[in-house]
Amino acid sequence: MAETKPALKVSVFSDYICPFCYIGSRRLLRLRDAYDLQVNWCALEIHPETPAQGMPVTGLGYPPAQWQRMMSALQDMARAEQLDLQAHDFTTNSHRALLLAEAAKEAGRKVFYALHERLFDAFFREGRNIGEPQVLRALAAECLVPEPLIEAAWSQPRYEQRLALNRRHAAELGVGGTPTYVFGTRILVGAVAGEELRRAARATASDPIR
Repeated sequence: MAETKPALKVSVFSDYICPFCYIGSRRLLRLRDAYDLQVNWCALEIHPETPAQGMPVTGLGYPPAQWQRMMSALQDMARAEQLDLQAHDFTTNSHRALLLAEAAKEAGRKVFYALHERLFDAFFREGRNIGEPQVLRALAAECLVPEPLIEAAWSQPRYEQRLALNRRHAAELGVGGTPTYVFGTRILVGAVAGEELRRAARATASDPIR
């Protein structure tokens, strides 16, 4: 008889144009090996001012030296996770992608996670603009998101309401960036190492207070 894995609930504030969220997702999902991992992916748009047609990353306002340090750290992490990332020289507006991911949750875990991974891969490994509706439609179709859900993502107010709820929840917790992980009362921010995630998981799973 297979051993029952302990349940572990985690909330993650994340955005598909955040490269550290891509790394963080890979690291977090490895906890499935030891836990019945239940993740509440809280879509949080980090650059709503960015146009959907995309723009150079220089438009984000980071000083060049700081950007180079961030990208160097990112490439080190990506190599450790065996991810081959393209040079990150443009960004886009993630609002439509986040709405689409919210809608995909209604098609079940398998469909959601297929799209979740595909959005990250398309942007960071293939250099596709996930702000463009035609790109998102193609990715959603690849991941078997039902056509009615694709249409609903951008027309039904309930998905906008979910993003608004995530923003309020983030503000209540003092979350100012992505990725941010909430393990019970424990909050981890940024490019957290896999071992730090495992420590938080062990502490949360053994915590008698839920």
